[in-house]
Amino acid sequence: MTKVLVAGDRFILPEILLEALERHVPGAETTVIKGQWPVAPFVRVAEVDEAEGDEDTLIRALQGCEIAMVHASPFTEKVIAATAPTLKLITVGRGGPVNINLPAATAHGVKVSNAPGRNATATAEHSVAMILAAVRQIVDTHNELTAGQWRGDYYAYENVAPSVRGSTVGLIGHGAVGSRVAAIMHAMGAHVLVYDPYVPAEQMPNMERLDDLDELLRRSSILTLHPRLSAETRGMIGADQLALLPEGAIVVNCARGPILDYDALCDALDAGHLSAAAADVFPVEPLPPGHRLLRTKRLTITPHLAGAGRDSAQLAAELCAADIARFLAGQPLRFALN
Repeated sequence: MTKVLVAGDRFILPEILLEALERHVPGAETTVIKGQWPVAPFVRVAEVDEAEGDEDTLIRALQGCEIAMVHASPFTEKVIAATAPTLKLITVGRGGPVNINLPAATAHGVKVSNAPGRNATATAEHSVAMILAAVRQIVDTHNELTAGQWRGDYYAYENVAPSVRGSTVGLIGHGAVGSRVAAIMHAMGAHVLVYDPYVPAEQMPNMERLDDLDELLRRSSILTLHPRLSAETRGMIGADQLALLPEGAIVVNCARGPILDYDALCDALDAGHLSAAAADVFPVEPLPPGHRLLRTKRLTITPHLAGAGRDSAQLAAELCAADIARFLAGQPLRFALN
């Protein structure tokens, strides 16, 4: 009988993974471990990012396992080399499986699959909430009100932001998350511009697709970021790009921290060029005490929880379990990465 390592944590619970596995592969033999993310933050382990746990513990847990059904465990070169050729498949319940050394897995003949779109709905909803929080100044007014200040001047014409309806929303990245945000912004009455060189215009109904990023920036009163982090997108929005935005624009980042230059963002907020901003992801996580982002006014921040949703955890488990069933049946993996 095939033995499966089930490695969950405080978000994708082992129980959820086991229930999905039982539905697709009844009676599978399992070894179960549980990490503490997100209570314990992600760290870099050897050459992989956004992981938790140590390599030696994972190697011991993998003894005799042909399949690993995981979320954040660190599948480094060391781990993969120590557990192949017994280990045949790693299926990871994440859209961006940065905790898996994919070249090492490929070199050792270990197949890898993931769960794209598992938290797309939650992340899109959070992104829209952050856009609205920035536009409507919800956090600032709440904090002032609970501190005893009733500021009627927020209703003064010069302090009131334009509504989303009638605004131009520039959206970078039209994948699982970005496409949902675009549809919601369009439904709210915004004119939506999209920059994504990899998605054809026919897949962007009701949107205006642009090939020129600078043009999108010059026209966008609200900019929301949704690309994957890659060599191409790392640092793609810096001081020069923010300067192209219209005076009083709003910037929202619920994608990945390194896409945006946060010092440049704070400078633009401090100078008044941007009216507000919101972010769920940061250059370093968790943010250290005293970090500039904790002190910048008109900036709404949340602790990297845009993708949090019970349905996200359940969908991740379901997608992983379904690919395990395909693998055992000799069928192609639905979400193969190598």
